[in-house]
Amino acid sequence: MTVTTTPFRAAGPPPDRDRTDAGPPVRWPVVAVPVVDPSLNSSSVEVDAVTADPPRRPRRRPARADLLALGAYALLGVLVCLNYWGDVQHRVSSHLPTDHSWFEWLFAHGAYSVRHLENPLFTARQNAPDGVNMMANTSLLGVTLPLAPLTMLLGPQVMYALYLGAALSATAATSYWTLSRHLVRSRGAAFVGGAFLGFAPGIVHHANGQPNFVSNFLLPLIVARVLRLGEPGRWRRNGVALGLLVAYQIFINEEMLLLTALACLVVVLAYAVQRPRETRARAGSFLAAISVGGGVALLLTAYPIWFQFNGPQSYRGLQGGVFHNWGEDLMAFVTFARDTAAGDEAVEKTIGLTEQNTWFGWPLVLVALAALGLLVRRSVPARILAVLVALFTIASIGPVVRFDGVETSVAGPWAYVPDDLPLVEMMMPTRLSLVVVAAVGVLLALAWDALSRAGRPGTAPVPVPRAGDHDNEPTDDGRTDDERTDDGRTDDGRTDDAGRAASGRRRALRLVGYAAIVAALLPLVPRPLPAQRMDPPPHFITAGGWRPFVPAGRTLVPVPIPSNVHGLPTLRWSALTGQEFPIPGGYFIGPNELGEGVFGAPNRPTSTLIYATMDRNALPEITAENRRQAVEDLRFWRASVVVLGAGPREAVLRDLMTALLGPPQRIDDVWLWDVRDRV
Repeated sequence: MTVTTTPFRAAGPPPDRDRTDAGPPVRWPVVAVPVVDPSLNSSSVEVDAVTADPPRRPRRRPARADLLALGAYALLGVLVCLNYWGDVQHRVSSHLPTDHSWFEWLFAHGAYSVRHLENPLFTARQNAPDGVNMMANTSLLGVTLPLAPLTMLLGPQVMYALYLGAALSATAATSYWTLSRHLVRSRGAAFVGGAFLGFAPGIVHHANGQPNFVSNFLLPLIVARVLRLGEPGRWRRNGVALGLLVAYQIFINEEMLLLTALACLVVVLAYAVQRPRETRARAGSFLAAISVGGGVALLLTAYPIWFQFNGPQSYRGLQGGVFHNWGEDLMAFVTFARDTAAGDEAVEKTIGLTEQNTWFGWPLVLVALAALGLLVRRSVPARILAVLVALFTIASIGPVVRFDGVETSVAGPWAYVPDDLPLVEMMMPTRLSLVVVAAVGVLLALAWDALSRAGRPGTAPVPVPRAGDHDNEPTDDGRTDDERTDDGRTDDGRTDDAGRAASGRRRALRLVGYAAIVAALLPLVPRPLPAQRMDPPPHFITAGGWRPFVPAGRTLVPVPIPSNVHGLPTLRWSALTGQEFPIPGGYFIGPNELGEGVFGAPNRPTSTLIYATMDRNALPEITAENRRQAVEDLRFWRASVVVLGAGPREAVLRDLMTALLGPPQRIDDVWLWDVRDRV
């Protein structure tokens, strides 16, 4: 099969355009070109189209620059998690300790599912007896199941810290690979773009207890594959590869997959508007490949997705559309994030207490705007990035425009979006700005690449045309940049004063451009994430002292009962003991009586009484009705024992449970109420 392409000429003398006896056209080897190529090359040099059979792609061995980039990313991953490694068994995120503990529990869930060969899409080890629909929650099954053997060996605390740093580094690495192989020629440009995509302020902020939002290592590969769907003759291969990647991403983070799909849709449409002829030529292959990809992804995920929306403990939306009010504050774009070298915790008093997704700082905003201004007229990728930045910045504002922590009277775009609109009913508007983060990372790579090739676009051969190539038009003396070396000499060795002067100016401009990018990025270097100490579970729990009291089919009721507000330490009892005993309550999203999603289990009278006592730190008056309800709740939970460990509310909670259930036993380091004879 032959295809038509416009070849990219390597360095060397230009073809003689006036020659008429050149003989037959040269046959250039053709490799598969993404949908964005070759028309993204802005070169004005016309070369006759030729045909050739596509050869096998040679395997590219990692260069030393690649290995250095991967090493640097790994060191950054260690730096971000440094505070955890000081005492990994007893430290959690001080920003989101509940989320941190939830993900430790998820690693334990993956190990438990593999060890006991249970369905990982559902668990009864939390929220007993109803259980939790894991597909309807952020379950990270694509990570916790493959890493189950390591979790069994190292424990969920170590696995959490190890994976968190690795996910950040892996995202930077796949971004580097995608940029260096498909978009830019400069390894330095790919390194800068990859570092930002993996360790941007908004990404690092999510590392505070939310490893699912830093597990973006498949997204660059998905984007690259989407942009290659138009390759002639490769629609089956590309479609299958895309389907496998999408299916796997569903088990890591569906929300980030949705954001990526929206971004890819905008990219394809923006490209089609700018390159209609090339789009029409590749439309057939593109549609065939995306149909194959959709079919493969659906085949692999049909049952899990059905289970997510129709299985036990599934729900429809969140009660009251709680997330729709979380829009990005306009000042956040020019503010330094807390976890960066230039950041300050004080800024969270006004904006960003919940999430910090952009937080570029004003230097990077200025550099990004300048880069767009310089590249947008000559580079199709830059124009597409400009569209992405504009659309998703506006979309991230939310229902009301916020400025420096103050709600204005100006309505945002989400004011016109119904709270119950399918697919977006659980989205946070502010997270749409993560697409802007990705666009800025790619823009930095394009800008660095343009600087690295300024004045010497032909000094190194490349196998295929890359997006964003610059013009190679003749200068005033009739010679092209490819004919001129960087020291001002022409290819025949003649000295050219004008060329040397122009070369000097180009070198100076390159240095200024490099310095501007570095100066904008240095304040954003991440700092180690803040961590706090968490007391270990009681020895009674970790040593297995509970086993004689909890027969199969019964639960251990920890006090306080875990929820999204209370009971963080007791949730870790389950995680750090391999989920060997089921517990009531928990930290998850499940249905209320109307089928709407709510955080945690619906409160029962006894759990409500426990939480109220903790909040007031005072024992309320206990009635006979309270005691009757306590026994009824214990019967619902299928309780075997009630256990109270050490904690800041230990005294008042002991008094409460004694008033409800009678005197406890002191066993090891816990207070225990054996209720098997009552329920």
